[in-house]
Amino acid sequence: MEKVVIVTGANSGIGLALCERLLSSDSQVRLCLACRNMERAEAARAALLTSHSSAHVDLLHLDVGSVQSVLGAAEEVKTRYSRIDFLYLNAGIMPNPTVDIRAFFKGLFSRNVINMFATAEGLLTQQDQLNSDRLQEVFATNLFGHFLLIRELEPLLCQPGHTSRLVWTSSSNARRSAFSIEDIQHRRGKEPYSSSKYASDMLSLALNTHKNKQGLFSSVICPGLVMTNLTYGILPSFFWTLIMPIMWLIRIFTNTFTLTPYAGAEALHWLFLQKPESLDPRAKYHSLTSGLGTNYTEPRIMDLDDEMTEVFFSKLLELERAVRRNLSEKTADSEHYQQYISEIQ
Repeated sequence: MEKVVIVTGANSGIGLALCERLLSSDSQVRLCLACRNMERAEAARAALLTSHSSAHVDLLHLDVGSVQSVLGAAEEVKTRYSRIDFLYLNAGIMPNPTVDIRAFFKGLFSRNVINMFATAEGLLTQQDQLNSDRLQEVFATNLFGHFLLIRELEPLLCQPGHTSRLVWTSSSNARRSAFSIEDIQHRRGKEPYSSSKYASDMLSLALNTHKNKQGLFSSVICPGLVMTNLTYGILPSFFWTLIMPIMWLIRIFTNTFTLTPYAGAEALHWLFLQKPESLDPRAKYHSLTSGLGTNYTEPRIMDLDDEMTEVFFSKLLELERAVRRNLSEKTADSEHYQQYISEIQ
């Protein structure tokens, strides 16, 4: 039976590597690349069809950072497919990253080097901004746009007698200390990426609580330290040239340095092969690579609070109602709307 699989952020990096692995392992996959840049999406589709000439690979224009784009893409999906088997929520951004160079070099030659690369704790900050919907850009792209997409596609995801799966690409940088339930969009902080990834961990748990009985199951993965366009954007290119030999050396002694997109997609692909009932909703499934280069998946329990998770889920629903009301009344630039959005924290 054909499996409909939608992957956001599928034109490069881990998303594209996942698509390649899915087509290699299951000839019944009907793949949909949901991407913001359609030129790159066309190139990705061509590359996939070069190695899988008989595959079904569709394209969908989707900018998860734009409410209008999400709603339009969801309508397009509902006209194309009668159900969705897998929705991989992989797209994400880390705008304007700033590295504490002093802390970087201090950590590079310390016993904390592995944890520094794995989590970027105390090392990495970003400058966020408001998008056209008056939402924080990182929050909107990494989390809220995906949440809205799920809500729009519930008729295809929650069908009687059918099981559907959500899989979030999270991060080891997802830290509870970076998230505040009083500031869910991270307007006042300097680690919006970490905050948004921790928020996705909480949302996955909340979705399992509220949607498992309707046949919808959610999981979270961490790809490990992978060299993608997002990673390369953190430091100048000459820095990576200098430290890459060190990173490959460190890889011998740690399993979190997956480094390649193919290895980083290990947990994403592994989850595709599992029965949802056998998975732990409180676990994050980590892509890992042994010193000998063997890729494998390992679950690790997430640091989540049930009460805060439910409060967060309620706030997302409230924000969704506000955004939809704004669209219907066309009041995005009004002072009242901006104040209301900022109060949902």
